[in-house]
Amino acid sequence: QVQLVESGGGLVQPGGSLRLSCAASGSIALYVMGWYRQAPGKQRVLVAQITTDGTTIYADSVKGRFTISGDNAKNTVSLQMDDLKPEDTAIYYCKSRPRYSMSENWGQGTQVTVSS
Repeated sequence: QVQLVESGGGLVQPGGSLRLSCAASGSIALYVMGWYRQAPGKQRVLVAQITTDGTTIYADSVKGRFTISGDNAKNTVSLQMDDLKPEDTAIYYCKSRPRYSMSENWGQGTQVTVSS
């Protein structure tokens, strides 16, 4: 049973940066990994995704500002967030999906607040 633990959230000013980490109990090389976020009163949406071959997908709202990356040696997927905006405020969740499966595992989430 894969376990995901997010960390790195916090309070930052607009224009600032944060780096979120998602530590997996298993090898991330076997999973499609993604970061999602859910703002108050909004649905959970995809922020970024990285496949087992390194292919990445980003939401239009974060392209050029966020970067997803994986460290197979540490079984960790990260989300580097630069030029943060107030609209980036949300709970950020890490998700994993086995390469050839429709099953999903979610982390507990980490709060990101962008405010002056």
